[in-house]
Amino acid sequence: MNYLKKRRDNLFGLMLDNSILISFSRYLNKEPIYNDRYDVLRNTYYITGVIDYGHIVVLIKDKENKEILFIDKDNSNSKFEGEYMSKEEYHNISLIDDIRDKKDFKIFLDESVKKYQFLYLDIDDIDLKTGLGMDNILAKKIKASNPNIRIKTSESLFKRLRCKKDEYEINNLKEAISITNKGIESILSHIGPMYEYQLESYFDQAVKYNGASSLSFPSIFASGKNSITLHYDKNDTLMKDGDLLLVDLGATKNMYSADISRTFPVSGKFSKKELLFYNIVLEGQKRVFEAMKPGVTLKQLDDILVDFYFVKLKEIGLVKAKEDVSKYYYHSVSHHIGLNCHDIAFDDEPLEEGAVISNEPGLYIEEENIGIRIEDDILITKDGAINLSEEIIKDPYEIEKYIKEHR
Repeated sequence: MNYLKKRRDNLFGLMLDNSILISFSRYLNKEPIYNDRYDVLRNTYYITGVIDYGHIVVLIKDKENKEILFIDKDNSNSKFEGEYMSKEEYHNISLIDDIRDKKDFKIFLDESVKKYQFLYLDIDDIDLKTGLGMDNILAKKIKASNPNIRIKTSESLFKRLRCKKDEYEINNLKEAISITNKGIESILSHIGPMYEYQLESYFDQAVKYNGASSLSFPSIFASGKNSITLHYDKNDTLMKDGDLLLVDLGATKNMYSADISRTFPVSGKFSKKELLFYNIVLEGQKRVFEAMKPGVTLKQLDDILVDFYFVKLKEIGLVKAKEDVSKYYYHSVSHHIGLNCHDIAFDDEPLEEGAVISNEPGLYIEEENIGIRIEDDILITKDGAINLSEEIIKDPYEIEKYIKEHR
Protein backbone atom coordinates (compact mmCIF):
# COMPACT_ATOMS: atom_id res chain seq x y z
CA MET A 1 0.00 0.00 0.00
CA ASN A 2 2.98 2.31 -0.37
CA TYR A 3 1.15 3.99 -3.24
CA LEU A 4 -1.31 5.46 -0.69
CA LYS A 5 1.51 7.00 1.29
CA LYS A 6 2.96 8.41 -1.91
CA ARG A 7 -0.41 9.93 -2.88
CA ARG A 8 -0.70 11.65 0.50
CA ASP A 9 2.87 12.91 0.17
CA ASN A 10 1.97 14.32 -3.24
CA LEU A 11 -1.08 15.96 -1.73
CA PHE A 12 1.05 17.53 0.99
CA GLY A 13 3.27 18.86 -1.77
CA LEU A 14 0.32 20.77 -3.26
CA MET A 15 -1.03 22.11 0.04
CA LEU A 16 -0.04 25.54 1.29
CA ASP A 17 2.13 25.80 4.40
CA ASN A 18 0.28 26.15 7.72
CA SER A 19 -2.82 24.37 6.38
CA ILE A 20 -5.20 21.56 7.32
CA LEU A 21 -7.13 19.37 4.88
CA ILE A 22 -10.26 17.44 5.89
CA SER A 23 -11.75 14.79 3.63
CA PHE A 24 -14.99 13.04 4.58
CA SER A 25 -15.78 9.57 3.30
CA ARG A 26 -19.35 10.57 2.42
CA TYR A 27 -21.38 13.72 1.87
CA LEU A 28 -22.25 15.41 5.13
CA ASN A 29 -25.87 15.96 4.09
CA LYS A 30 -26.44 12.36 3.02
CA GLU A 31 -27.72 9.87 5.57
CA PRO A 32 -26.52 6.30 5.14
CA ILE A 33 -28.99 4.13 3.27
CA TYR A 34 -29.10 0.41 2.65
CA ASN A 35 -25.84 -0.71 1.04
CA ASP A 36 -24.52 2.87 1.05
CA ARG A 37 -21.88 1.95 3.61
CA TYR A 38 -19.50 0.97 0.82
CA ASP A 39 -20.08 3.96 -1.47
CA VAL A 40 -17.15 5.96 -0.16
CA LEU A 41 -16.39 9.30 -1.81
CA ARG A 42 -13.63 8.86 -4.36
CA ASN A 43 -11.22 11.53 -3.14
CA THR A 44 -11.18 10.06 0.35
CA TYR A 45 -10.75 6.54 -0.98
CA TYR A 46 -7.90 7.80 -3.17
CA ILE A 47 -5.79 8.66 -0.12
CA THR A 48 -6.94 5.96 2.34
CA GLY A 49 -7.77 2.88 0.25
CA VAL A 50 -10.68 2.19 2.61
CA ILE A 51 -14.02 1.21 1.05
CA ASP A 52 -16.28 2.34 3.88
CA TYR A 53 -18.11 5.59 4.63
CA GLY A 54 -17.41 5.72 8.36
CA HIS A 55 -14.12 7.61 8.42
CA ILE A 56 -12.61 11.10 8.14
CA VAL A 57 -9.05 11.77 7.06
CA VAL A 58 -7.14 14.86 8.21
CA LEU A 59 -3.85 16.03 6.75
CA ILE A 60 -1.93 18.81 8.49
CA LYS A 61 0.93 20.63 6.78
CA ASP A 62 2.97 22.41 9.41
CA LYS A 63 6.58 22.14 10.51
CA GLU A 64 6.09 18.42 10.03
CA ASN A 65 3.30 16.70 8.12
CA LYS A 66 0.66 14.89 10.16
CA GLU A 67 -1.93 12.30 9.11
CA ILE A 68 -4.94 11.45 11.26
CA LEU A 69 -7.77 9.02 10.57
CA PHE A 70 -11.01 9.26 12.56
CA ILE A 71 -13.01 6.03 12.45
CA ASP A 72 -16.42 4.84 13.61
CA LYS A 73 -16.07 2.34 16.45
CA ASP A 74 -19.80 2.00 17.14
CA ASN A 75 -20.76 -1.62 16.47
CA SER A 76 -24.24 -1.39 17.98
CA ASN A 77 -25.80 -2.30 14.62
CA SER A 78 -23.40 -5.14 13.89
CA LYS A 79 -26.21 -7.72 13.70
CA PHE A 80 -27.74 -5.71 10.86
CA GLU A 81 -24.69 -4.31 9.05
CA GLY A 82 -21.80 -6.48 10.19
CA GLU A 83 -18.98 -5.23 12.38
CA TYR A 84 -17.05 -2.11 11.46
CA MET A 85 -13.37 -2.53 10.75
CA SER A 86 -10.97 -2.48 13.66
CA LYS A 87 -8.28 0.12 14.23
CA GLU A 88 -5.69 -2.39 13.14
CA GLU A 89 -7.55 -3.12 9.90
CA TYR A 90 -7.78 0.58 9.11
CA HIS A 91 -4.06 0.93 9.75
CA ASN A 92 -3.13 -2.09 7.64
CA ILE A 93 -5.03 -0.69 4.67
CA SER A 94 -4.27 3.03 4.95
CA LEU A 95 -0.81 2.96 6.60
CA ILE A 96 -1.94 5.86 8.78
CA ASP A 97 -0.59 5.47 12.33
CA ASP A 98 -2.65 8.08 14.19
CA ILE A 99 -6.15 6.57 14.29
CA ARG A 100 -8.80 8.04 16.60
CA ASP A 101 -12.47 7.62 17.47
CA LYS A 102 -14.76 9.72 15.27
CA LYS A 103 -16.63 10.84 18.40
CA ASP A 104 -13.57 12.96 19.21
CA PHE A 105 -13.52 14.70 15.82
CA LYS A 106 -15.59 17.76 16.80
CA ILE A 107 -13.39 18.54 19.79
CA PHE A 108 -10.29 18.05 17.63
CA LEU A 109 -11.71 20.34 14.97
CA ASP A 110 -12.59 23.12 17.39
CA GLU A 111 -9.13 23.02 18.92
CA SER A 112 -7.13 22.56 15.72
CA VAL A 113 -8.49 24.89 13.06
CA LYS A 114 -7.62 28.01 15.07
CA LYS A 115 -3.96 27.03 14.73
CA TYR A 116 -3.84 27.13 10.94
CA GLN A 117 -4.12 29.77 8.25
CA PHE A 118 -5.79 27.62 5.57
CA LEU A 119 -8.50 24.94 5.65
CA TYR A 120 -9.10 22.66 2.65
CA LEU A 121 -12.49 21.00 2.33
CA ASP A 122 -13.53 18.56 -0.38
CA ILE A 123 -16.06 20.88 -2.01
CA ASP A 124 -15.89 22.50 -5.42
CA ASP A 125 -15.64 26.15 -6.35
CA ILE A 126 -19.35 26.40 -7.10
CA ASP A 127 -20.20 25.29 -3.55
CA LEU A 128 -17.83 27.88 -2.15
CA LYS A 129 -19.54 30.61 -4.18
CA THR A 130 -23.17 29.59 -3.70
CA GLY A 131 -23.06 28.26 -0.17
CA LEU A 132 -24.80 25.04 -1.14
CA GLY A 133 -24.18 21.77 0.68
CA MET A 134 -23.54 20.73 4.26
CA ASP A 135 -19.78 20.88 3.76
CA ASN A 136 -20.17 24.58 3.03
CA ILE A 137 -22.31 25.03 6.13
CA LEU A 138 -19.46 23.47 8.10
CA ALA A 139 -17.06 25.88 6.43
CA LYS A 140 -19.24 28.83 7.42
CA LYS A 141 -19.38 27.66 11.04
CA ILE A 142 -15.62 27.32 11.16
CA LYS A 143 -15.19 30.71 9.52
CA ALA A 144 -17.56 32.32 12.03
CA SER A 145 -15.49 31.20 15.00
CA ASN A 146 -12.15 31.57 13.21
CA PRO A 147 -12.46 34.69 11.00
CA ASN A 148 -8.79 34.68 10.04
CA ILE A 149 -8.81 31.22 8.52
CA ARG A 150 -9.07 30.99 4.74
CA ILE A 151 -11.35 28.26 3.36
CA LYS A 152 -10.11 26.63 0.16
CA THR A 153 -11.38 23.79 -2.00
CA SER A 154 -9.30 20.64 -2.15
CA GLU A 155 -11.00 19.62 -5.40
CA SER A 156 -8.32 21.29 -7.51
CA LEU A 157 -5.60 19.43 -5.57
CA PHE A 158 -7.28 16.07 -6.17
CA LYS A 159 -7.83 16.94 -9.85
CA ARG A 160 -4.12 17.62 -10.23
CA LEU A 161 -3.23 14.24 -8.72
CA ARG A 162 -5.98 12.00 -10.08
CA CYS A 163 -5.49 12.98 -13.73
CA LYS A 164 -2.28 10.90 -13.71
CA LYS A 165 -2.69 7.23 -12.83
CA ASP A 166 -0.14 5.22 -10.88
CA GLU A 167 0.62 1.54 -11.46
CA TYR A 168 -1.99 0.32 -8.97
CA GLU A 169 -4.70 2.33 -10.71
CA ILE A 170 -3.70 1.18 -14.19
CA ASN A 171 -3.71 -2.46 -13.09
CA ASN A 172 -7.20 -2.12 -11.64
CA LEU A 173 -8.44 -0.40 -14.79
CA LYS A 174 -6.98 -3.23 -16.88
CA GLU A 175 -8.79 -5.77 -14.72
CA ALA A 176 -12.07 -3.84 -14.92
CA ILE A 177 -11.73 -3.73 -18.71
CA SER A 178 -10.97 -7.46 -18.88
CA ILE A 179 -14.08 -8.24 -16.84
CA THR A 180 -16.10 -5.93 -19.10
CA ASN A 181 -14.86 -7.93 -22.07
CA LYS A 182 -16.29 -11.10 -20.50
CA GLY A 183 -19.64 -9.36 -20.31
CA ILE A 184 -19.46 -8.23 -23.93
CA GLU A 185 -18.63 -11.77 -25.04
CA SER A 186 -21.76 -12.92 -23.24
CA ILE A 187 -23.78 -10.24 -25.08
CA LEU A 188 -22.53 -11.50 -28.43
CA SER A 189 -23.24 -15.09 -27.47
CA HIS A 190 -26.91 -14.29 -26.79
CA ILE A 191 -27.72 -11.36 -29.06
CA GLY A 192 -30.93 -11.65 -31.07
CA PRO A 193 -34.57 -10.56 -31.02
CA MET A 194 -35.44 -10.02 -27.34
CA TYR A 195 -35.98 -7.10 -24.98
CA GLU A 196 -32.98 -4.89 -24.37
CA TYR A 197 -33.13 -5.59 -20.64
CA GLN A 198 -33.03 -9.34 -21.29
CA LEU A 199 -29.75 -9.03 -23.16
CA GLU A 200 -28.51 -6.63 -20.47
CA SER A 201 -29.03 -9.35 -17.87
CA TYR A 202 -26.45 -11.57 -19.59
CA PHE A 203 -23.87 -8.78 -19.29
CA ASP A 204 -24.72 -8.20 -15.62
CA GLN A 205 -24.39 -11.89 -14.76
CA ALA A 206 -21.11 -12.32 -16.62
CA VAL A 207 -19.29 -9.38 -15.06
CA LYS A 208 -20.52 -10.27 -11.59
CA TYR A 209 -19.45 -13.89 -12.08
CA ASN A 210 -16.01 -12.73 -13.18
CA GLY A 211 -15.37 -10.56 -10.13
CA ALA A 212 -16.69 -7.08 -10.86
CA SER A 213 -17.09 -4.92 -7.76
CA SER A 214 -20.08 -3.21 -9.41
CA LEU A 215 -21.08 -1.52 -12.66
CA SER A 216 -19.34 1.71 -13.65
CA PHE A 217 -22.74 3.31 -14.41
CA PRO A 218 -26.23 2.16 -15.47
CA SER A 219 -25.67 0.29 -18.73
CA ILE A 220 -27.01 1.61 -22.03
CA PHE A 221 -28.59 -1.00 -24.33
CA ALA A 222 -30.01 1.10 -27.15
CA SER A 223 -31.44 -0.66 -30.19
CA GLY A 224 -32.87 0.81 -33.39
CA LYS A 225 -33.99 4.41 -33.00
CA ASN A 226 -32.97 4.37 -29.32
CA SER A 227 -29.34 4.41 -30.43
CA ILE A 228 -29.77 8.02 -31.55
CA THR A 229 -30.33 9.11 -27.93
CA LEU A 230 -26.95 9.68 -26.32
CA HIS A 231 -27.92 8.77 -22.76
CA TYR A 232 -30.80 6.39 -23.43
CA ASP A 233 -31.41 4.43 -20.22
CA LYS A 234 -34.81 2.71 -20.42
CA ASN A 235 -33.49 -0.55 -21.92
CA ASP A 236 -37.08 -1.78 -22.38
CA THR A 237 -37.54 -1.99 -26.16
CA LEU A 238 -37.99 -5.24 -28.09
CA MET A 239 -34.96 -5.62 -30.36
CA LYS A 240 -35.57 -6.83 -33.90
CA ASP A 241 -33.50 -8.31 -36.71
CA GLY A 242 -32.36 -5.36 -38.79
CA ASP A 243 -31.69 -3.19 -35.71
CA LEU A 244 -28.28 -2.07 -34.58
CA LEU A 245 -27.63 -2.30 -30.85
CA LEU A 246 -25.42 0.35 -29.24
CA VAL A 247 -24.09 -0.59 -25.82
CA ASP A 248 -22.25 1.73 -23.43
CA LEU A 249 -21.19 -0.07 -20.27
CA GLY A 250 -18.41 -1.02 -17.91
CA ALA A 251 -17.45 -3.01 -14.86
CA THR A 252 -15.51 -1.70 -11.87
CA LYS A 253 -12.71 -3.31 -9.92
CA ASN A 254 -11.72 -1.85 -6.56
CA MET A 255 -13.65 1.33 -7.44
CA TYR A 256 -11.93 1.78 -10.83
CA SER A 257 -14.28 2.09 -13.81
CA ALA A 258 -14.06 0.68 -17.31
CA ASP A 259 -16.02 2.63 -19.93
CA ILE A 260 -16.63 0.80 -23.20
CA SER A 261 -19.00 1.34 -26.12
CA ARG A 262 -19.65 -1.06 -28.96
CA THR A 263 -22.27 -1.38 -31.71
CA PHE A 264 -23.56 -4.76 -32.85
CA PRO A 265 -26.11 -6.03 -35.40
CA VAL A 266 -29.01 -7.78 -33.66
CA SER A 267 -29.29 -10.20 -36.59
CA GLY A 268 -25.58 -10.98 -36.48
CA LYS A 269 -24.96 -9.32 -39.85
CA PHE A 270 -24.31 -5.65 -40.71
CA SER A 271 -26.14 -4.19 -43.68
CA LYS A 272 -24.14 -2.34 -46.36
CA LYS A 273 -25.39 1.02 -45.09
CA GLU A 274 -24.58 0.13 -41.50
CA LEU A 275 -21.09 -0.95 -42.55
CA LEU A 276 -20.56 2.32 -44.38
CA PHE A 277 -21.18 4.40 -41.25
CA TYR A 278 -19.53 1.89 -38.92
CA ASN A 279 -16.27 2.00 -40.86
CA ILE A 280 -16.29 5.80 -40.87
CA VAL A 281 -16.53 5.76 -37.06
CA LEU A 282 -13.85 3.06 -36.83
CA GLU A 283 -11.47 5.03 -39.06
CA GLY A 284 -12.21 8.20 -37.08
CA GLN A 285 -11.28 6.40 -33.88
CA LYS A 286 -8.00 5.31 -35.46
CA ARG A 287 -7.19 8.90 -36.49
CA VAL A 288 -7.83 10.13 -32.95
CA PHE A 289 -5.78 7.32 -31.39
CA GLU A 290 -2.78 8.14 -33.58
CA ALA A 291 -2.87 11.73 -32.29
CA MET A 292 -3.05 10.79 -28.60
CA LYS A 293 0.16 11.75 -26.80
CA PRO A 294 1.42 14.06 -24.04
CA GLY A 295 0.90 17.73 -24.82
CA VAL A 296 -2.30 17.28 -26.84
CA THR A 297 -5.61 18.59 -25.47
CA LEU A 298 -8.99 16.86 -25.57
CA LYS A 299 -10.25 19.75 -27.70
CA GLN A 300 -7.55 19.10 -30.30
CA LEU A 301 -8.52 15.43 -30.44
CA ASP A 302 -12.13 16.40 -31.00
CA ASP A 303 -11.15 18.80 -33.76
CA ILE A 304 -9.27 15.99 -35.52
CA LEU A 305 -12.40 13.85 -35.50
CA VAL A 306 -14.70 16.64 -36.71
CA ASP A 307 -12.31 17.46 -39.57
CA PHE A 308 -12.26 13.80 -40.59
CA TYR A 309 -16.04 13.46 -40.33
CA PHE A 310 -16.54 16.54 -42.48
CA VAL A 311 -14.51 15.03 -45.30
CA LYS A 312 -16.14 11.60 -45.14
CA LEU A 313 -19.72 12.80 -44.65
CA LYS A 314 -19.34 15.33 -47.44
CA GLU A 315 -18.14 12.56 -49.76
CA ILE A 316 -21.41 10.67 -49.25
CA GLY A 317 -23.53 13.81 -49.51
CA LEU A 318 -24.63 13.98 -45.89
CA VAL A 319 -23.14 17.42 -45.10
CA LYS A 320 -22.18 20.53 -47.04
CA ALA A 321 -20.40 22.60 -44.37
CA LYS A 322 -18.31 21.64 -41.33
CA GLU A 323 -20.93 22.96 -38.93
CA ASP A 324 -23.35 20.37 -40.36
CA VAL A 325 -21.30 17.61 -38.70
CA SER A 326 -22.88 18.52 -35.34
CA LYS A 327 -26.21 17.16 -36.61
CA TYR A 328 -24.70 13.68 -36.68
CA TYR A 329 -22.04 13.91 -33.97
CA TYR A 330 -23.02 15.77 -30.81
CA HIS A 331 -20.67 14.83 -28.01
CA SER A 332 -16.92 15.04 -27.40
CA VAL A 333 -14.50 12.29 -28.34
CA SER A 334 -12.76 11.95 -25.00
CA HIS A 335 -12.89 12.31 -21.22
CA HIS A 336 -10.72 11.13 -18.34
CA ILE A 337 -11.38 7.72 -16.77
CA GLY A 338 -10.50 6.39 -13.32
CA LEU A 339 -12.27 6.22 -9.97
CA ASN A 340 -15.18 7.87 -11.73
CA CYS A 341 -16.32 6.91 -15.20
CA HIS A 342 -15.90 10.59 -16.08
CA ASP A 343 -12.94 11.20 -13.81
CA ILE A 344 -12.00 14.57 -12.40
CA ALA A 345 -9.25 16.41 -14.28
CA PHE A 346 -8.42 19.76 -15.84
CA ASP A 347 -9.99 18.91 -19.18
CA ASP A 348 -8.68 21.99 -20.98
CA GLU A 349 -5.03 21.28 -20.12
CA PRO A 350 -2.61 19.27 -22.30
CA LEU A 351 -2.52 15.55 -21.58
CA GLU A 352 0.28 14.20 -19.42
CA GLU A 353 1.93 10.81 -19.28
CA GLY A 354 -0.19 8.56 -17.06
CA ALA A 355 -3.57 9.96 -18.08
CA VAL A 356 -6.27 7.43 -18.94
CA ILE A 357 -8.89 8.77 -21.34
CA SER A 358 -11.66 7.52 -23.58
CA ASN A 359 -11.59 7.42 -27.38
CA GLU A 360 -15.27 7.39 -28.33
CA PRO A 361 -16.26 8.69 -31.74
CA GLY A 362 -19.90 8.28 -32.71
CA LEU A 363 -22.28 8.93 -35.59
CA TYR A 364 -26.04 9.22 -35.18
CA ILE A 365 -28.09 9.17 -38.39
CA GLU A 366 -31.61 9.88 -37.21
CA GLU A 367 -33.26 9.47 -40.62
CA GLU A 368 -31.86 5.91 -40.80
CA ASN A 369 -32.36 4.97 -37.11
CA ILE A 370 -28.63 4.24 -37.04
CA GLY A 371 -26.56 5.17 -34.00
CA ILE A 372 -22.96 3.96 -33.80
CA ARG A 373 -20.42 4.54 -31.04
CA ILE A 374 -17.10 2.76 -30.54
CA GLU A 375 -15.29 3.54 -27.29
CA ASP A 376 -11.96 2.32 -25.92
CA ASP A 377 -9.96 3.23 -22.82
CA ILE A 378 -6.54 4.69 -23.61
CA LEU A 379 -3.39 5.12 -21.51
CA ILE A 380 -1.18 8.08 -22.45
CA THR A 381 2.53 7.23 -22.34
CA LYS A 382 5.66 9.23 -23.06
CA ASP A 383 5.81 7.57 -26.48
CA GLY A 384 2.15 7.96 -27.44
CA ALA A 385 -0.82 5.86 -26.40
CA ILE A 386 -1.77 2.29 -25.43
CA ASN A 387 -5.26 0.93 -26.01
CA LEU A 388 -6.07 -0.82 -22.71
CA SER A 389 -9.24 -2.32 -24.22
CA GLU A 390 -7.67 -3.59 -27.42
CA GLU A 391 -8.83 -7.15 -26.66
CA ILE A 392 -12.50 -6.14 -26.91
CA ILE A 393 -13.82 -7.03 -30.35
CA LYS A 394 -14.75 -4.19 -32.71
CA ASP A 395 -13.76 -5.16 -36.27
CA PRO A 396 -17.15 -5.60 -38.01
CA TYR A 397 -16.24 -8.87 -39.74
CA GLU A 398 -14.80 -10.32 -36.53
CA ILE A 399 -18.05 -9.34 -34.77
CA GLU A 400 -20.12 -11.18 -37.38
CA LYS A 401 -17.82 -14.20 -37.14
CA TYR A 402 -17.98 -14.29 -33.33
CA ILE A 403 -21.77 -14.11 -33.29
CA LYS A 404 -22.04 -16.89 -35.91
CA GLU A 405 -19.68 -19.18 -33.97
CA HIS A 406 -20.92 -18.54 -30.43
CA ARG A 407 -24.64 -17.81 -30.61
